[in-house]
Amino acid sequence: MNKPDGNTRRHFIKNAVTGVTAISLGGILPGFSAKSYANILGANDRIKVAMMGVNARGLALADNFSQQSNCEISYVCDVDSRAADKCIGIVEKNQHKRPKAEPDFRKALEQKEVDVLVVAAPDHWHAPAAILASKAGKHVYLEKPCSHNPNEGEILLAAAAKYKNIIQMGNQRRSYPNIVAAIKELHGGIIGRPYFAKTWYTNNRPSIGIGKETAVPAWLNFDLWQGPAPRVAYKDNFLHYNWHWFWNWGTGEALNNGTHMVDLARWGLGVDYPTKVTSAGGRYRYQDDWQTPDTQVMTLEFGNKGTITWEGRSCNGRNIEGASVGVIFYGENGSLQIGAGNGYTIYDLNNKLVKEVKNDVNIVAGSLTNPSQSLDALHINNFFDAIKKGTALRSDILSGHQSTLLVQLGNIAQRAGSTLDIDPKNGHILNNAAAMKFWKRTYQKGWEPTI
Repeated sequence: MNKPDGNTRRHFIKNAVTGVTAISLGGILPGFSAKSYANILGANDRIKVAMMGVNARGLALADNFSQQSNCEISYVCDVDSRAADKCIGIVEKNQHKRPKAEPDFRKALEQKEVDVLVVAAPDHWHAPAAILASKAGKHVYLEKPCSHNPNEGEILLAAAAKYKNIIQMGNQRRSYPNIVAAIKELHGGIIGRPYFAKTWYTNNRPSIGIGKETAVPAWLNFDLWQGPAPRVAYKDNFLHYNWHWFWNWGTGEALNNGTHMVDLARWGLGVDYPTKVTSAGGRYRYQDDWQTPDTQVMTLEFGNKGTITWEGRSCNGRNIEGASVGVIFYGENGSLQIGAGNGYTIYDLNNKLVKEVKNDVNIVAGSLTNPSQSLDALHINNFFDAIKKGTALRSDILSGHQSTLLVQLGNIAQRAGSTLDIDPKNGHILNNAAAMKFWKRTYQKGWEPTI
């Protein structure tokens, strides 16, 4: 097996967030005031964390965060009391100290002891919660996608610039050592100039059926769950995972799983904003309440720099290139493929295997507090190092926004039913009023983010 060199962990992608813009956002609690970034963390303190959203991905993150010796989860914030109780039990076992349950994360943000908000609630909450945390002087670990729509992403950039807090997006493959090594080899010319990156995700998800309006369960605060989103009546097929397939809260498979691989593709090709975006697909497999595409192919063109495609199949799990998820770069002298884990393969133009780096976790065990932890701990500790040592983030919020925007533009092209011409300087849609209707969203009154 080929191992990355000892400096792998110190190779980062750094992008500067520019511009300072005043931000205000509805829904903030009375008496709430911003804290000074410079004063929220003592040099030798354990980083105190509030977890927001702990049912699925958030539970995995809470497990990982609470295993870090330099971290303490102080608050568990979830509108589902069952999820909160389960998470509290796991965290208490890991850190030998019981965190407090606080269903309303905004109240946790008022606590001086809290240094970090981890946002793993549904997509419609990502940017609004991160903006509120920024205003409170907290750092943010923000699950992908970093925003529900492009306008929110730009407001989030402005918030980071104004409050100068640390925001890391949870596209954790940016911290996997073998993936970092793969991109380094790609940039070093291992396959010549790469010009096309194909990305994909396949699954075989069942129908979500036709939901019925019913009473909100006693364990759920559905009003706070909806938060910034316009209110709809509760149905029995919304929670917990199916919200991904409703535009009011989710962003479809494209941002649910496509963000990860499109991010690697953008990183590998060394591109920022596209020039043209198209998308084809629809909800084909079942006739039910699912709104977003279950089958989608988007194409992102970057002028003469290359092209990225993403194929998402939510209801047919046939592999592509032998894997259910991945990215493959095509270049002048061969191809480089990255799968779901911490490995990659390189082929020449005759399809001969040139190099294989296996999905091996043991090579980084010395970098983890507990060798049995997920590789995601490396991404978490990079975030902590940025807070305490000023280390460069592997996925700062500008980089996270740029990758999120690519798949958002694909969804906009799909929903508008047209090819999008894009300004390559900033990612804005050109001369397309119908498409621009999807650049922003409608908010519940009092929750609107404004500049």
